Amino acid sequence: MASQITMAALSILTVKFVAVGLSQELAGTYNSAYGFLQLFGILADFGLYAVAVREVSRATDKERVLGTLIVLRTVILLLSLGSAIVLVWILPAWQGTPLPLAVTIASLVPFFTLLAGILRTVFQVTYSMHTVFIAEVTQRIFTAAAIGAFIVAGFRESDDVMLCFAFLAIGGAGALILLLLSLYFSQSRIRPRLVFDRGEMLRMLKQAAPFGLAFLCTALYRQLDVTLIALLRPDFELQNAYYGFVLRMADMGYLLPTFLLNSVLPVLSSMESKSNEARALLGKTLLLLLILGSVSALFSALWTRPLVLLLTREAYLSTATTPGSDTALALLALPMFLNGLVTFGFYTLLSGNAWKPLVASLSIGAVLSVALNLVLIPQQGFVGAGITSIITHIVLTVLLLPQALRRMPVALPWNHIGRWLAFTTLLAASLWMYQPFLLGEIATVIGLMSMSVLLVVLFVLCGLHTTVLPRRAE
Repeated sequence: MASQITMAALSILTVKFVAVGLSQELAGTYNSAYGFLQLFGILADFGLYAVAVREVSRATDKERVLGTLIVLRTVILLLSLGSAIVLVWILPAWQGTPLPLAVTIASLVPFFTLLAGILRTVFQVTYSMHTVFIAEVTQRIFTAAAIGAFIVAGFRESDDVMLCFAFLAIGGAGALILLLLSLYFSQSRIRPRLVFDRGEMLRMLKQAAPFGLAFLCTALYRQLDVTLIALLRPDFELQNAYYGFVLRMADMGYLLPTFLLNSVLPVLSSMESKSNEARALLGKTLLLLLILGSVSALFSALWTRPLVLLLTREAYLSTATTPGSDTALALLALPMFLNGLVTFGFYTLLSGNAWKPLVASLSIGAVLSVALNLVLIPQQGFVGAGITSIITHIVLTVLLLPQALRRMPVALPWNHIGRWLAFTTLLAASLWMYQPFLLGEIATVIGLMSMSVLLVVLFVLCGLHTTVLPRRAE
């Protein structure tokens, strides 16, 4: 989580540089390229990481198992990303635009990142996640510094497509650095022995299939909207310029619950699903997800314009007649909160081996999302995508959370919920009262620092530290 928070901060800096350096049309191309690749990246993962941790941790010959996983991941990556590149070059809607070449260059990022992701299993099973922090932060520092160098050199709102391609290539170089550092750090722990074992790879694919189907449905309702905007709107560059940068902000709100549950579930799997110990762990986890969701949603809803201005520039703000990135951020506030509950249902059902009802529920969400986007995006652009996200997350929360609580009950006393509500109310009041003082980027940075301190104070004041943090042994 420390790695993700630090990377998110560096990503925001990178996004700022991209928004300042490129024209809105090229910024839209930049965002569209990564948005298009998101779905294929999920397909390339196919739930393999979820299986990899279990397989490597249990294996007696860890080097061979890890090598087989790397070969399998490489084969799937080449097939998935190769399909993406072929598709983007033949679609008529994008002929004559910079998008095909932009996607081709940007594909280096998921290729190297997902290869490095398999090596993350080494650090997870050997309890050395600090090395992931070093590798990931180094990658983001390089990317931010390299793109920032163009801004320092004087590039502002450039309409030179070569600059857009250069920014995308820098992202690929950063992902390569992540892979090389991951390889270097893994050598002293588990040195992979590359093996092409067809039977073993088919066995792993079969085990990963439930995860892959679930992640595919998640990608369809969460990631497909950027691509649909690019397909259905003639002004897709502008639409995805407004929408794409906000999605980068929302990614932090989406990722933190995922990494929290990734850390909890290996411990949970060693417990009896309905034991008091498991119920207590799940209760603390759910409470943490509520806290994280509240923080993300309240900042997004109450500080929309200051945060967007800090992230991009004034041209991205809404006007009396045109919605802007601040409109998109406000729309995504509720999905950021509900995403924690959806993710809780997702992982607890998978952990409980209930993948069939999980995939059925996620399929409903995916079909609903695609259908609504097909109707709303041609009329309302990214606003329609934001409305679709709200409706889809509400439906998925209603479908998944009750199933998860029935299969894996949680111990979450009402007084703990009351503490969370008090924390949320005080934070909302503080953000609302501070808002008039956010008159510029420096004031917003100071405000964020002040609110970070206040978060800790409110966390302790409301007694949340006694409910979610481990107690010292007597």
